[in-house]
Amino acid sequence: MYILQKALTIFIGSILVAIGVNGFLVPFELLDGGAIGISLIIHYAMGVKVGFTFLIVGIPIFMLAWKYYRSFFYNGIHGMLLSSLIIDLLYPLNVVGKDLVENPLISAICGGMFIGVGVGIMLRQDISIGGTDLLAQMIARKLAINPGVMIFCVDILIVTMGSLLIPSIDLLLSYTTVLTVGITTSLIVLKSAKA
Repeated sequence: MYILQKALTIFIGSILVAIGVNGFLVPFELLDGGAIGISLIIHYAMGVKVGFTFLIVGIPIFMLAWKYYRSFFYNGIHGMLLSSLIIDLLYPLNVVGKDLVENPLISAICGGMFIGVGVGIMLRQDISIGGTDLLAQMIARKLAINPGVMIFCVDILIVTMGSLLIPSIDLLLSYTTVLTVGITTSLIVLKSAKA
């Protein structure tokens, strides 16, 4: 029963992340932080699939996790693999996205909420989708600092670098996405802790 619940959580969480990315971020060339943000930068610059790039970006991080933090590896590998696949399967949502929401600010907030809920429900089951969030968690553990602060710093750095590399990216709207993802994820995880 526990394995079925975990599998269902990964599936639902991955769908929510994919809707956030494809339905709300891609239509307005917005960024999120982490490996998703790096994948979006590569997608906007070279047209490479977001999910595939997410998988490639995650491989070296998961190799580090395998060597130094096995529990992070085991709790993240399934989330990364399924999220990568579903993000690419739901890519056609980007066509619907701009028709659904015409305001980029609302799209940044909605995208952030979908991603935040998806990541949050997975974190409630100790599942991670990996990427730079996993790297930030490992660094935070090594330096004995708050992982949330470390993840936020990495996310802001990625969004800032992305806006410098691709001038069409709106920095403030992408910061809004990062902030919304962080707040939504925290609320979902906090709700779990109180339950």
